[in-house]
Amino acid sequence: MSTPFPFTAVVGQDDLRLALLLNAVSPAVGGVLVRGEKGTAKSTAVRALSALMPEVDVVSGCRFSCDPDAPDPGCPDGPHAPGAFASRPARMVELPVGASEDRLVGALDIERALAEGVKAFEPGLLADAHRGILYVDEVNLLHDHLVDLLLDAAAMGASYVEREGVSVRHAARFLLVGTMNPEEGELRPQLLDRFGLTVEVAASREPDQRVEVVRRRLAYDDDPAGFAASWADEEAAVRARIVAARGLLPSVRLGDGALRQIAATCAAFEVDGMRADIVMARTATALAAWAGRTEVLAEDVRQAALLALPHRRRRNPFDAPGLDEDKLDETLEEFGGSDGDGHDGDGDDDPDPGPGGGPGGQPEPDDAPQGDGDAAARPEAGEGGEPQPSGGRGEQSPARAAEPFRTKVLSVPGLGEGAAGRRSRARTEHGRTTGARRPRGALTKLHLAATVQAAAPHQRARGRSGPGLVVRRDDLRQATREGREGNLVLFVVDASGSMAARQRMSAVKGAVLSLLLDAYQRRDKVGLVTFRGSAADVALPPTSSVDAAAVRLESLPTGGRTPLAAGLLRAHEVLRVERLRDPARRALVVVVTDGRATGGPEPVALAGRAARLFAAEGTASVVVDCESGPVRLGLAGRLAGELGGTAVTLDELRADSIAGLVKDVQATRRAA
Repeated sequence: MSTPFPFTAVVGQDDLRLALLLNAVSPAVGGVLVRGEKGTAKSTAVRALSALMPEVDVVSGCRFSCDPDAPDPGCPDGPHAPGAFASRPARMVELPVGASEDRLVGALDIERALAEGVKAFEPGLLADAHRGILYVDEVNLLHDHLVDLLLDAAAMGASYVEREGVSVRHAARFLLVGTMNPEEGELRPQLLDRFGLTVEVAASREPDQRVEVVRRRLAYDDDPAGFAASWADEEAAVRARIVAARGLLPSVRLGDGALRQIAATCAAFEVDGMRADIVMARTATALAAWAGRTEVLAEDVRQAALLALPHRRRRNPFDAPGLDEDKLDETLEEFGGSDGDGHDGDGDDDPDPGPGGGPGGQPEPDDAPQGDGDAAARPEAGEGGEPQPSGGRGEQSPARAAEPFRTKVLSVPGLGEGAAGRRSRARTEHGRTTGARRPRGALTKLHLAATVQAAAPHQRARGRSGPGLVVRRDDLRQATREGREGNLVLFVVDASGSMAARQRMSAVKGAVLSLLLDAYQRRDKVGLVTFRGSAADVALPPTSSVDAAAVRLESLPTGGRTPLAAGLLRAHEVLRVERLRDPARRALVVVVTDGRATGGPEPVALAGRAARLFAAEGTASVVVDCESGPVRLGLAGRLAGELGGTAVTLDELRADSIAGLVKDVQATRRAA
């Protein structure tokens, strides 16, 4: 077993370490979600925490880590005789993103359950993590069905395994810790709310601190055991402090004044539900115990708010997490009168503004458009010095997106087998049962009727004499199910001069933003190709980070000619590469344009040939027609015909008539 990097040797990341330690003191806080860029010691700190956790007493021989002082009466290994117990370190169990359902919750031997009537159960990771830590790296990439199981276990403190009427239940209370890079996609709101605390981490911009990070890492790589030994005293001190804080925790008093501050803060920031209030109360209590106090102060409430509220204030996936610290201080001051114990509840008078100087200590966005004023003042020429086809205006500053709206479902025709999601029909492990087949590998979803039908003709030959059914391995049938998959939604957006009217481009961006919100809710990957001037660019390669696409969209400049063919060819190349990486994920191409094509020889004919490449490969497509004005040329509709897809106007994107647009793509293609 490799020697973990010492927790106390992690440089900086004070909020991350504090959040983890508070959960070690009081697991009731509810876990930690660590958000941040790659290479910021997220996983290192989490894995190092397990070495600081106090040992746990377990019933000897129990696979479910029952507490000998209060064993689970429903434990599958029970009932337990009193007295026999052992002590062991608290476990840290890692849940791989690609884990199966059986690996998470455990596996039931269906063959023995049917033939012998016994519950032969193999525990999963939830059982291993009971009374310990369950760590999910890249938690935002976890499949939806595993997220649902985690939500159930976290809510009930127990895991249930159901297979055709055979049920096994065991306790599953654990400290849930997740790490994620927001660039790769956001978490579902239900799971996000289950994390008690959240921490944003970023690499230090201080050269001295970065030097120390490298120095310690190199020393650890050269001699892990020796490096760990050099930090043994610091590790032991923190471990002892955790034990002392746990002992002090029941004596900590949360006064009425602190409770009013907590309630007022949650109300002021308009968080949903009451979980935030409860988490803040538990966090403030743990902070007081960690500081060696038996009274919760205003400074504890303030720190608890900074850890417990940022991720609960998001109203959509494009909202940046964070907290307005000025507003927080005003609320604490307003409701910080005497609580009857001599504490005025003023808290810190001069809070640290955080590393980035923005609200909640968050750095300012790196992707904000730069130099817009310069762009607007450039000579009246398109990209590469080309004159504008209309209006004579050069590149303009980016227009803001109009308010997003709810769109109807755009789906890919046919039946896929891609990653689980919520857009198009697919064969999946979850969903409605549509048939049965022989299992390939381990049986996961039994089709009971088909299994009985397969076994019934052989009962006499197998010597059946009693009421029980004689079932053999060859009789078992796997249920085939139909559910929904996530797709790759590739946006191809015209940013040329013909789209440059600010009101028009604002409406276009609002429509694309609405479709991006829909893609987030349906667990799609998204990509963004833009074309203007003389070329097309991949503004965002295919990714699960829908909010990254929204940032690129917001800063999209316009102007220049309309190289429609270049945009389509670049999109075709993006899809070709993506098919090699993820061949099971089907694509939906959304072309946002007025259909015009300018620049170069025979631009219209070249665009038509590029569009027919998509039709020949059967790629589902929709053209969002952005043409406006009293005179319309119908070029977008003609492009949709070349693509083998369907055209829809911006107004129709909101209407009920959009339902099933892509569903009938194949029929449209056959009719053409």
